[in-house]
Amino acid sequence: MIIVTGATGQLGGQTVERLLTRVPAGQVGVSVRDPQKAQTFADQGIRVRQGSFTDAASLAHAFEGASQVLIVSVDKMGEEAVRQHRAAIDGAVAAGARRILYTSHMGAGASSHFQPCRDHAATEDALRASGVPFTSLRNGFYAASAVRFLGHAMRSGEVALPADGPVSWTAHADLADAAAVILADEGRFDGPTPPLTAAQALTFDDIATIATDVTGRTVKRSTAPDDRFRQQLVGRGVPVEAADQLLGIFAASRAGEFAAVDPTLAALLGREPVTLSTVLRDQLSDNDGR
Repeated sequence: MIIVTGATGQLGGQTVERLLTRVPAGQVGVSVRDPQKAQTFADQGIRVRQGSFTDAASLAHAFEGASQVLIVSVDKMGEEAVRQHRAAIDGAVAAGARRILYTSHMGAGASSHFQPCRDHAATEDALRASGVPFTSLRNGFYAASAVRFLGHAMRSGEVALPADGPVSWTAHADLADAAAVILADEGRFDGPTPPLTAAQALTFDDIATIATDVTGRTVKRSTAPDDRFRQQLVGRGVPVEAADQLLGIFAASRAGEFAAVDPTLAALLGREPVTLSTVLRDQLSDNDGR
Protein backbone atom coordinates (compact mmCIF):
# COMPACT_ATOMS: atom_id res chain seq x y z
CA MET A 1 0.00 0.00 0.00
CA ILE A 2 1.16 3.52 -0.86
CA ILE A 3 0.78 5.85 2.12
CA VAL A 4 0.66 9.64 1.63
CA THR A 5 1.02 11.95 4.62
CA GLY A 6 -0.40 15.46 4.79
CA ALA A 7 -3.20 14.49 2.42
CA THR A 8 -5.49 17.29 3.59
CA GLY A 9 -2.91 19.88 2.50
CA GLN A 10 -2.55 21.35 -0.96
CA LEU A 11 0.38 19.27 -2.23
CA GLY A 12 -0.54 16.04 -0.45
CA GLY A 13 -4.19 16.24 -1.45
CA GLN A 14 -3.46 16.87 -5.10
CA THR A 15 -0.90 14.06 -5.09
CA VAL A 16 -3.54 11.60 -3.86
CA GLU A 17 -6.00 12.80 -6.50
CA ARG A 18 -3.44 12.29 -9.26
CA LEU A 19 -2.34 8.94 -7.82
CA LEU A 20 -5.90 7.65 -8.13
CA THR A 21 -5.64 8.00 -11.91
CA ARG A 22 -2.75 5.50 -11.84
CA VAL A 23 -3.46 2.95 -9.10
CA PRO A 24 -6.65 1.51 -7.54
CA ALA A 25 -8.00 3.34 -4.49
CA GLY A 26 -7.62 0.19 -2.42
CA GLN A 27 -3.85 0.43 -2.82
CA VAL A 28 -3.69 3.95 -1.38
CA GLY A 29 -3.78 5.08 2.23
CA VAL A 30 -3.49 8.50 3.80
CA SER A 31 -2.08 9.55 7.15
CA VAL A 32 -3.70 12.76 8.38
CA ARG A 33 -3.98 14.61 11.66
CA ASP A 34 -7.76 14.99 11.33
CA PRO A 35 -9.46 12.08 9.50
CA GLN A 36 -12.74 14.01 9.28
CA LYS A 37 -11.08 16.39 6.83
CA ALA A 38 -10.21 13.41 4.60
CA GLN A 39 -13.74 12.03 4.34
CA THR A 40 -13.85 12.60 0.59
CA PHE A 41 -10.90 10.22 0.24
CA ALA A 42 -12.57 7.62 2.45
CA ASP A 43 -15.67 7.87 0.28
CA GLN A 44 -13.51 6.88 -2.70
CA GLY A 45 -12.23 3.74 -1.01
CA ILE A 46 -8.92 5.12 0.27
CA ARG A 47 -7.78 3.97 3.69
CA VAL A 48 -7.81 6.97 6.04
CA ARG A 49 -6.01 6.78 9.37
CA GLN A 50 -5.01 9.36 11.94
CA GLY A 51 -1.28 9.95 12.09
CA SER A 52 0.89 12.65 13.59
CA PHE A 53 4.65 13.12 13.28
CA THR A 54 4.65 13.94 17.00
CA ASP A 55 3.01 10.62 17.97
CA ALA A 56 4.98 7.48 17.10
CA ALA A 57 2.13 5.15 18.08
CA SER A 58 -0.22 6.86 15.65
CA LEU A 59 2.29 6.49 12.84
CA ALA A 60 2.63 2.77 13.51
CA HIS A 61 -1.11 2.46 12.87
CA ALA A 62 -1.25 4.92 9.97
CA PHE A 63 1.72 3.36 8.15
CA GLU A 64 0.71 -0.27 8.72
CA GLY A 65 1.22 -2.38 5.60
CA ALA A 66 3.07 0.35 3.72
CA SER A 67 5.10 -0.54 0.66
CA GLN A 68 5.95 3.12 0.06
CA VAL A 69 5.47 6.18 2.25
CA LEU A 70 5.42 9.72 0.86
CA ILE A 71 6.42 12.10 3.65
CA VAL A 72 5.14 15.58 2.83
CA SER A 73 7.40 18.05 4.64
CA VAL A 74 5.87 19.95 7.56
CA ASP A 75 5.22 23.68 7.77
CA LYS A 76 7.73 24.09 10.59
CA MET A 77 11.35 25.27 10.43
CA GLY A 78 14.59 24.45 12.17
CA GLU A 79 15.10 21.59 14.60
CA GLU A 80 11.36 21.05 15.10
CA ALA A 81 10.89 20.38 11.37
CA VAL A 82 13.81 17.95 11.24
CA ARG A 83 12.66 16.20 14.41
CA GLN A 84 9.21 15.59 12.95
CA HIS A 85 10.62 14.41 9.64
CA ARG A 86 12.91 11.97 11.45
CA ALA A 87 9.92 10.61 13.37
CA ALA A 88 8.09 10.01 10.09
CA ILE A 89 11.15 8.28 8.61
CA ASP A 90 11.45 6.07 11.69
CA GLY A 91 7.76 5.23 11.39
CA ALA A 92 8.12 4.24 7.75
CA VAL A 93 11.15 2.06 8.53
CA ALA A 94 9.31 0.36 11.40
CA ALA A 95 6.34 -0.31 9.13
CA GLY A 96 8.60 -2.16 6.70
CA ALA A 97 8.25 0.25 3.79
CA ARG A 98 10.36 -0.69 0.77
CA ARG A 99 10.87 2.95 -0.19
CA ILE A 100 10.45 6.33 1.49
CA LEU A 101 9.72 9.42 -0.57
CA TYR A 102 10.06 12.95 0.76
CA THR A 103 9.04 16.35 -0.57
CA SER A 104 12.33 18.26 -0.48
CA HIS A 105 13.25 21.45 -2.31
CA MET A 106 15.58 22.59 -5.04
CA GLY A 107 18.65 24.15 -3.47
CA ALA A 108 18.52 21.87 -0.43
CA GLY A 109 21.89 22.14 1.28
CA ALA A 110 23.49 22.61 4.67
CA SER A 111 24.88 26.03 3.70
CA SER A 112 21.71 27.43 2.09
CA HIS A 113 20.68 30.97 2.94
CA PHE A 114 17.10 29.68 3.37
CA GLN A 115 16.34 27.80 6.59
CA PRO A 116 13.88 25.28 5.07
CA CYS A 117 16.54 24.23 2.55
CA ARG A 118 18.90 23.51 5.43
CA ASP A 119 16.11 21.52 7.07
CA HIS A 120 15.57 19.55 3.87
CA ALA A 121 19.29 18.76 3.69
CA ALA A 122 19.24 17.47 7.28
CA THR A 123 16.18 15.35 6.50
CA GLU A 124 17.89 13.91 3.43
CA ASP A 125 20.82 12.96 5.67
CA ALA A 126 18.35 11.13 7.93
CA LEU A 127 16.93 9.33 4.91
CA ARG A 128 20.39 8.19 3.89
CA ALA A 129 21.02 6.91 7.39
CA SER A 130 17.71 5.03 7.54
CA GLY A 131 18.95 2.08 5.51
CA VAL A 132 15.79 2.10 3.35
CA PRO A 133 15.87 3.13 -0.33
CA PHE A 134 14.54 6.66 -0.69
CA THR A 135 13.57 9.27 -3.24
CA SER A 136 13.88 12.94 -2.36
CA LEU A 137 11.69 15.11 -4.58
CA ARG A 138 13.69 18.30 -5.16
CA ASN A 139 10.64 20.45 -5.88
CA GLY A 140 10.85 23.86 -7.50
CA PHE A 141 9.75 26.91 -5.53
CA TYR A 142 5.96 27.02 -5.26
CA ALA A 143 4.46 29.47 -7.71
CA ALA A 144 1.73 30.23 -5.17
CA SER A 145 4.40 31.94 -3.05
CA ALA A 146 5.10 34.40 -5.84
CA VAL A 147 1.42 35.32 -5.90
CA ARG A 148 1.43 35.88 -2.14
CA PHE A 149 4.48 38.12 -2.41
CA LEU A 150 2.57 40.32 -4.84
CA GLY A 151 0.03 40.84 -2.06
CA HIS A 152 -1.36 44.37 -1.97
CA ALA A 153 0.65 45.29 -5.08
CA MET A 154 -2.41 44.49 -7.13
CA ARG A 155 -4.16 47.37 -5.35
CA SER A 156 -1.27 49.80 -4.95
CA GLY A 157 0.40 49.13 -8.29
CA GLU A 158 3.80 48.64 -6.65
CA VAL A 159 5.57 45.59 -5.28
CA ALA A 160 8.35 46.61 -2.90
CA LEU A 161 10.61 43.68 -2.08
CA PRO A 162 14.30 43.10 -1.34
CA ALA A 163 16.71 42.57 -4.22
CA ASP A 164 16.23 39.10 -5.65
CA GLY A 165 17.58 36.65 -8.20
CA PRO A 166 15.88 34.30 -10.67
CA VAL A 167 13.59 31.63 -9.24
CA SER A 168 12.06 28.62 -10.98
CA TRP A 169 8.48 29.15 -9.78
CA THR A 170 6.61 25.85 -10.18
CA ALA A 171 2.91 24.98 -9.85
CA HIS A 172 1.66 22.76 -7.03
CA ALA A 173 -0.45 20.78 -9.50
CA ASP A 174 2.57 19.87 -11.60
CA LEU A 175 4.62 18.80 -8.58
CA ALA A 176 1.72 16.69 -7.31
CA ASP A 177 1.37 15.05 -10.71
CA ALA A 178 5.09 14.27 -10.77
CA ALA A 179 4.96 12.77 -7.28
CA ALA A 180 2.10 10.52 -8.37
CA VAL A 181 4.04 9.38 -11.43
CA ILE A 182 7.08 8.52 -9.30
CA LEU A 183 4.99 6.71 -6.67
CA ALA A 184 3.28 4.63 -9.35
CA ASP A 185 6.66 3.76 -10.90
CA GLU A 186 8.48 2.63 -7.76
CA GLY A 187 12.24 3.10 -7.90
CA ARG A 188 12.24 5.47 -10.86
CA PHE A 189 14.57 7.76 -8.92
CA ASP A 190 16.96 6.68 -6.19
CA GLY A 191 18.10 9.45 -3.86
CA PRO A 192 17.52 13.12 -4.71
CA THR A 193 15.84 13.84 -8.03
CA PRO A 194 17.11 16.54 -10.38
CA PRO A 195 15.38 19.88 -9.71
CA LEU A 196 11.69 19.49 -10.57
CA THR A 197 11.08 22.90 -12.09
CA ALA A 198 9.10 24.89 -14.58
CA ALA A 199 10.80 25.94 -17.80
CA GLN A 200 11.80 29.47 -16.75
CA ALA A 201 13.53 31.16 -13.84
CA LEU A 202 12.04 34.61 -13.22
CA THR A 203 12.89 37.65 -11.10
CA PHE A 204 10.29 39.91 -9.53
CA ASP A 205 10.96 42.40 -12.32
CA ASP A 206 9.73 39.69 -14.67
CA ILE A 207 6.79 38.88 -12.42
CA ALA A 208 5.72 42.54 -12.26
CA THR A 209 5.70 42.61 -16.05
CA ILE A 210 3.63 39.42 -16.18
CA ALA A 211 1.18 40.78 -13.59
CA THR A 212 0.81 43.96 -15.65
CA ASP A 213 0.02 41.91 -18.76
CA VAL A 214 -2.40 39.64 -16.91
CA THR A 215 -4.40 42.35 -15.15
CA GLY A 216 -4.05 45.24 -17.56
CA ARG A 217 -2.93 47.44 -14.65
CA THR A 218 0.63 48.66 -14.32
CA VAL A 219 2.56 46.91 -11.56
CA LYS A 220 5.92 48.45 -10.72
CA ARG A 221 8.66 46.57 -8.93
CA SER A 222 10.77 48.58 -6.48
CA THR A 223 13.63 47.43 -4.28
CA ALA A 224 13.36 47.70 -0.52
CA PRO A 225 16.57 47.41 1.55
CA ASP A 226 16.65 44.20 3.56
CA ASP A 227 16.60 46.00 6.92
CA ARG A 228 13.65 48.18 5.99
CA PHE A 229 11.69 45.21 4.65
CA ARG A 230 12.36 43.29 7.85
CA GLN A 231 11.25 46.25 9.99
CA GLN A 232 8.05 46.59 7.96
CA LEU A 233 7.25 42.91 8.44
CA VAL A 234 7.85 43.05 12.18
CA GLY A 235 5.82 46.26 12.38
CA ARG A 236 2.89 44.41 10.81
CA GLY A 237 3.08 41.75 13.50
CA VAL A 238 5.22 39.16 11.73
CA PRO A 239 7.39 37.33 14.31
CA VAL A 240 11.08 38.22 14.07
CA GLU A 241 12.09 34.65 13.24
CA ALA A 242 9.54 34.43 10.44
CA ALA A 243 10.68 37.78 9.05
CA ASP A 244 14.27 36.56 8.97
CA GLN A 245 13.22 33.41 7.14
CA LEU A 246 11.36 35.44 4.52
CA LEU A 247 14.49 37.50 3.98
CA GLY A 248 16.34 34.21 3.55
CA ILE A 249 14.34 33.55 0.38
CA PHE A 250 15.73 36.71 -1.20
CA ALA A 251 19.28 36.09 0.00
CA ALA A 252 19.13 32.56 -1.41
CA SER A 253 17.72 33.72 -4.73
CA ARG A 254 20.45 36.36 -5.02
CA ALA A 255 22.96 33.54 -4.52
CA GLY A 256 21.37 31.59 -7.38
CA GLU A 257 20.01 28.78 -5.20
CA PHE A 258 16.64 28.66 -6.99
CA ALA A 259 17.74 29.55 -10.52
CA ALA A 260 18.17 26.03 -11.94
CA VAL A 261 15.89 25.00 -14.80
CA ASP A 262 15.71 21.28 -15.57
CA PRO A 263 13.71 19.20 -18.10
CA THR A 264 12.96 16.35 -15.66
CA LEU A 265 9.54 17.67 -14.58
CA ALA A 266 8.42 18.08 -18.20
CA ALA A 267 9.57 14.53 -18.94
CA LEU A 268 7.58 13.17 -16.00
CA LEU A 269 4.47 15.10 -17.01
CA GLY A 270 4.73 14.37 -20.71
CA ARG A 271 4.14 18.08 -21.39
CA GLU A 272 5.57 21.46 -20.55
CA PRO A 273 4.97 22.57 -16.95
CA VAL A 274 2.42 25.26 -16.19
CA THR A 275 3.92 28.74 -16.52
CA LEU A 276 3.87 31.37 -13.81
CA SER A 277 1.88 33.53 -16.23
CA THR A 278 -0.89 30.93 -16.18
CA VAL A 279 -0.81 30.68 -12.38
CA LEU A 280 -1.03 34.46 -12.05
CA ARG A 281 -3.81 34.66 -14.61
CA ASP A 282 -5.85 32.01 -12.78
CA GLN A 283 -5.42 33.60 -9.36
CA LEU A 284 -5.10 37.33 -9.97
CA SER A 285 -7.73 37.64 -12.63
CA ASP A 286 -10.22 35.73 -10.48
CA ASN A 287 -9.50 38.01 -7.52
CA ASP A 288 -9.48 41.11 -9.71
CA GLY A 289 -6.79 42.59 -7.51
CA ARG A 290 -8.74 42.23 -4.28
